[in-house]
Amino acid sequence: MKAVTDADFETEVLKSDKPVLVDFWAEWCSPCRMIAPILEEISAEYGDKIEIVKLNIDENPQVPAKYGIMAIPTLNVYQGGEVVKQIQGVKPKAALLRELGEFV
Repeated sequence: MKAVTDADFETEVLKSDKPVLVDFWAEWCSPCRMIAPILEEISAEYGDKIEIVKLNIDENPQVPAKYGIMAIPTLNVYQGGEVVKQIQGVKPKAALLRELGEFV
């Protein structure tokens, strides 16, 4: 999974042709580390339909502040430059896929 930053967020996420799931995470967040391998699997299986990227909130504070990210892990799906779905917390792969059904 690719990492995005405050600097390239607009180009990589908001201007993407396909839906982009952004994983807002931090190094110290153990639930974030739990969900990472699940997101890797989903990315490998559905990467042709949805892009999955990570944004480290400690290194890139502007984007999380703009979108009101208060808890991590938070997964936002962006489509056409807008947040179209938000998922908070760790969920099993099957539950995540159900939530992402319209995109995958």
